[in-house]
Amino acid sequence: MKKIILSAVMLMGLAFTAQAQDISKNALGLRFGDSGGFGGEISYQRALSSDNRLELDLGWRNRSNFNNNGYDDNAIKLTGLYQWVWNIDGGFNWYAGVGGGLGSFNYDSNGNSYSDTFVYAAGDIGIEYGFGEVPILLSLDLRPEFGGNGYYKNNYSSDVALAIRYQF
Repeated sequence: MKKIILSAVMLMGLAFTAQAQDISKNALGLRFGDSGGFGGEISYQRALSSDNRLELDLGWRNRSNFNNNGYDDNAIKLTGLYQWVWNIDGGFNWYAGVGGGLGSFNYDSNGNSYSDTFVYAAGDIGIEYGFGEVPILLSLDLRPEFGGNGYYKNNYSSDVALAIRYQF
């Protein structure tokens, strides 16, 4: 019986080892999504281990007379996420993460100005594909954000984004 249990444990360990995915040490690129109206973000990923990483995204916007309604809107936002990465097959992975961020905005409408800073908690779930010989990583993810300190309507925002990153 001990041999069967030992063999089962060894087979399970082998199966998990075969599914381990070494993620690239660094990846830098753009994340294209809505992100609470921020649109594109500069995105950086840094591997912490073979299946965990840190992602930092910087988004900003500067809009004048948006939709011809007479207001200016300037904002900046930094998001940090800790992610777990699981291999599906080859260069195809899925990942999930938690984190948060902070930002600042300035809104001017017909001479009335309002500015504030905000903090928020964020989650992340997505899929990605690395192209092996070509160091390109494509990903699609969903990021819900909670908080916003008056910046988001109902203190909630989420966005779906497509990202392209160069791995090095």
